[in-house]
Amino acid sequence: MADPIQEKHRVMMNELAATLDELFNGKAKPRRIFFTLLVGEFGKMDGGKVNYISNGNREDMSASIRELLARWEGRYREEGTEQ
Repeated sequence: MADPIQEKHRVMMNELAATLDELFNGKAKPRRIFFTLLVGEFGKMDGGKVNYISNGNREDMSASIRELLARWEGRYREEGTEQ
């Protein structure tokens, strides 16, 4: 599998991820909060690349992005609410 981060963004994204994880979770074990950071270049998304880093597992990251898209597209309903 290709690496998810372009070399020109690797150092900064790893530093940001470490900082975010420390801010959200401190020394908590197990960690309670996960995040995903997406980085792209303005005007280059048509055929460009989205770089991502997360402190969670791929399944949590994928589920959170699917939920976010569903919310943006008006397809998401909270459990217990009328449809």
